[in-house]
Amino acid sequence: MNKAFRLPAEWEAQAGVIIAWPHAGTDWAERLPQIETAYVALAAAIARFEPLLVCVADADVRDRASALLYAAGVDAARVRYVEAAYDDTWLRDSGPLTLSDGAGFALVDFRFTGWGGKFEGGRDDRLIEELLARGVFSAAQHRRIDWALEGGAIESDGNGTLLTTWRCLHQRHPQMSLVQMDAKLLDAFGAKRVLCLQHGYLEGDDTDAHIDTLARFAPDDAIVFQTCDDPADPHYDELARMHEEIARLRTAEGQPYRLFPLPWARTIVDEGRRLASSYANYLIVNGAVLMPAYGGPADAEAAKVIAAAHPGRQVVAIDARPLIWQNGSVHCLTMQVPAGALAG
Repeated sequence: MNKAFRLPAEWEAQAGVIIAWPHAGTDWAERLPQIETAYVALAAAIARFEPLLVCVADADVRDRASALLYAAGVDAARVRYVEAAYDDTWLRDSGPLTLSDGAGFALVDFRFTGWGGKFEGGRDDRLIEELLARGVFSAAQHRRIDWALEGGAIESDGNGTLLTTWRCLHQRHPQMSLVQMDAKLLDAFGAKRVLCLQHGYLEGDDTDAHIDTLARFAPDDAIVFQTCDDPADPHYDELARMHEEIARLRTAEGQPYRLFPLPWARTIVDEGRRLASSYANYLIVNGAVLMPAYGGPADAEAAKVIAAAHPGRQVVAIDARPLIWQNGSVHCLTMQVPAGALAG
């Protein structure tokens, strides 16, 4: 990739956010009314701050989504719909990673394998091509890369540093060394360096430790990360080791990062299965941070930490309990697009 291109930080100005609406043909079918309510809340929160692009499978899904958002009082002028085929709704992992060189944009389109072959993802793998064909983007280059990677697996500080996890990269590419994988990421994103965490995971997360469930870059050389303060919890040792790793990381200038540890969310078990209730899976939009909330006392403390790490932005809590039933949360369902990259 031309080194003039870079992956903007999420807190930089955005043109809008893309989501895909759930329907009976997705894995949400069993709890569709409940998840639609959660989607309305998420969509309404995004539309308060910036435009929202909603992928819909067909005209019926569009009509359903439009009616629900209208009933919730969402400004229709802030919402645009585009018909496209998709297997499921995790746009963080199948949506476009948009690079910018200051004058134009490039969509990096990795191979989507359903999180290492766990689920069907053929239609998701073609989603970016469909969106391009429908004129969603403004004069963006399209770079298809035949290498498995999901958007939730990487974080960018906007200045050439990427943050990721060994567990996820190794599961997708067990035949490759870390040096080889780093080289692939550096080339794809025009980045300068890769920081790779060896520790950290969450039960109920089927992404093999996506970084956006564990640790996030924040402005002014900061990292926000999930902790566990319960020694009896099976996550305690692993997240403590991750904390130690993050504390050893250095900025490109050789300085330690400013650290913002997130509190441990309440344990949520659904039909005997523990779900991944991480506060790190928040979405940054223009002027706000949409934070997953889990109905426990730690919600308020997490909001304070996120507000401190992202000064000047309003923190909006989104009830994520219906979302994590399918192993993801607010950030997993959304993909932001840099300012200027969406067609008018």
